[in-house]
Amino acid sequence: MLPVIYSMSVSLDGFIAGPDGDISWGAPDAEQFRLHIEQTRDIAAYVAGRGVYQDMLVWETAEQTMPGEAELEFARIWRAIPKVVFSRTLHSVTGNARLATGDLATEVDRLRRQPGEGVVSVGGAGLAAAAIAEDLIDEYRQFVCPSILGNGTPYFPPLAQPLDLRLIESRIVSSRVVYLRYQRVR
Repeated sequence: MLPVIYSMSVSLDGFIAGPDGDISWGAPDAEQFRLHIEQTRDIAAYVAGRGVYQDMLVWETAEQTMPGEAELEFARIWRAIPKVVFSRTLHSVTGNARLATGDLATEVDRLRRQPGEGVVSVGGAGLAAAAIAEDLIDEYRQFVCPSILGNGTPYFPPLAQPLDLRLIESRIVSSRVVYLRYQRVR
């Protein structure tokens, strides 16, 4: 079965977005973006909430709007990934995406049982919170940025009980960001 991951930039105090939804503090530099490209190559399927799905639509037309070779490389990889979108308001999606037909656990189980290699990635704080609550996440990946936001959208939702995690990778990226990769201990 394919592992399910949750990967985001996070402030030093644990937020993925500021109080007003601002994420500019976590914008990746060239080295960090290169790591994102490499990790994106490993995504076999992506599960997203409406907000993240709509935010990522910019990559569908990158050739018209982005001049950088790294951005275009990411766009090509991103567009090829099958995506399942959870939304109560969208009636259709574009690109290599479909609207979810089952509940989160059913859709994730369907994706993780597909043949092949790679990971299933969950995107969006709300959807990730639901996946965490249902104990669907196998790995947590954080790009810890040297910013303290004080408030905002937390990486982890309030938990009914502690999660046991094991550090399986850590590294410094661009001498400013610490990448941490934790595996769920079951």
